[in-house]
Amino acid sequence: MPPSLKHKTKSLQETLYIQNLNEKIKVDVLKASLRGLFKSYGEVLDVVAHSNLRMRGQAFVSFGSPEIAARAMKEVRGFPLYSKPMQISFARTRSDAVVKRLDAENFETHKARRAEHKRRTRYTNPLKQKFRAKRMAAEVDGAAAAPAPKRPAVQMPDEYLPPNKILFLQNLPESVTKDQLMALFSQYPNLYEVRLIPTKRDIAFVEYMDETSAGVAKDALHNYKLDGENKIKITFARK
Repeated sequence: MPPSLKHKTKSLQETLYIQNLNEKIKVDVLKASLRGLFKSYGEVLDVVAHSNLRMRGQAFVSFGSPEIAARAMKEVRGFPLYSKPMQISFARTRSDAVVKRLDAENFETHKARRAEHKRRTRYTNPLKQKFRAKRMAAEVDGAAAAPAPKRPAVQMPDEYLPPNKILFLQNLPESVTKDQLMALFSQYPNLYEVRLIPTKRDIAFVEYMDETSAGVAKDALHNYKLDGENKIKITFARK
């Protein structure tokens, strides 16, 4: 086996590390959405996400084999989950769920090793060091420093977003199916894919091969009454 291929194979893991997740989505909803999104590639052993400051906007998704994880990463990387494109890479170590399923006899050893690593890095974590230094400085001054006023985030309205080959659909009927959307949007050339969010049935993403094709479909179908009553809202997805 060529050295480069050997190295690449060695770096595969059963667990994917996902960043740039929408921090405004509740953790339980986010975990359910990730599980629903990835289960089509194989059994999802576990989804880990937390709301604490250090882990916010991140998650780990574990599969039964590195090959399944690799295929899922290849096809889902960049998918705009809740309007934010996911950044996906292999996790550096095996997750508890993977070790418990594939190497059960060494599970306790794995847990002990992980606990020891957590203990050793507890006081060397850069983020924790930063907060600890701030707290100590405040104590030296005799009082906690007043937090700086938070500037409101200015976000561009959906209607004025720049062109994108991916369209974001809102206000869909709860009963909508992928086949219905495929039939509707395939009337316009260069349709690539339709993606539904299992835990939020009133939104979807439709991807075309290029921005021009997506723009034609958007202009033609915006405010279209899919169920004869409610108008669907179509905008370019945020990049």
